[in-house]
Amino acid sequence: MASLFSKIVSGEIPCHRIAENEKFLAFLDIAPLAEGHTLVIPKIEVDYFFDLEDDILAEINGFARDVAKQLERAIPCKRIGVAIIGLEVPHAHVHLVPLQNVSDINFERPKLNFTQEELASTAEKIRRA
Repeated sequence: MASLFSKIVSGEIPCHRIAENEKFLAFLDIAPLAEGHTLVIPKIEVDYFFDLEDDILAEINGFARDVAKQLERAIPCKRIGVAIIGLEVPHAHVHLVPLQNVSDINFERPKLNFTQEELASTAEKIRRA
């Protein structure tokens, strides 16, 4: 059975896309810790991040770096935090979270609730950056 993220890759489930190439996709998290909280995934379905092949593991980091630079230009923040947790969805993924302080990347905090229009606006702002 395809993961939620594989369904996003195939277009079965909509998302607010930030960046994409033939191997990777970056899109806004729908339960973000901060405005601009973005998920970066490989298009191939692999459950555990550290089970990715060496070349894909290296390439996803470069892709995530490029997305993080877009986020920095679009969202006022001190840094872009990076987290790999892997418990929520059985598909390897990287969280990129704009940070003002270290507590901004605490996944036990309540998630923010943006409307679809607000998410679309944020995605457009990041794509333009």
